[in-house]
Amino acid sequence: MTSSRWLGLALVLASLGACQSPAALLGTGASAFQSVAPTATAGAPLVERRETLSATGYAVVSVQGHRNPAQQRLLAIRAAKLDAYRSLTEQVYGLNLDATTTVADMMVQNDSFRTRVEGVIYGAKLVSITPTGDDTYETTLSLDKAVAQDLRALYLGQLVTQARASN
Repeated sequence: MTSSRWLGLALVLASLGACQSPAALLGTGASAFQSVAPTATAGAPLVERRETLSATGYAVVSVQGHRNPAQQRLLAIRAAKLDAYRSLTEQVYGLNLDATTTVADMMVQNDSFRTRVEGVIYGAKLVSITPTGDDTYETTLSLDKAVAQDLRALYLGQLVTQARASN
């Protein structure tokens, strides 16, 4: 991404941050948060009453690139954990979505989507690693909301610093 795009993103996010709470900037639904005892008023957004983000990742055992079944299971667990980290990263930083639709003769000819997520996650806790079915593993991670807000703030600060350095 060019420096001008980074600067533009940083300015947009900073301006949004001035008028919205950090939780509102997550861009995620309430299901992304693990429920804790509600403490907010009835008029407050649901996300304000949540204390942790949670994410679940999945991986299939049989598609892992190894002949040894035990090694396949270990690789599937690792892949499920990485999938959960990707999901946490989406919740903290958002998702970069690039979509293209081609229309000809008033009919959709081609519709393509490309997504990308980038960020740093630290402080996540491993909640569970569970086999689901005969050939799949599920991994669940949680991240304290305060840590997510710190990560987001550090990331935005880094974007602004990079933009200033490139000008």
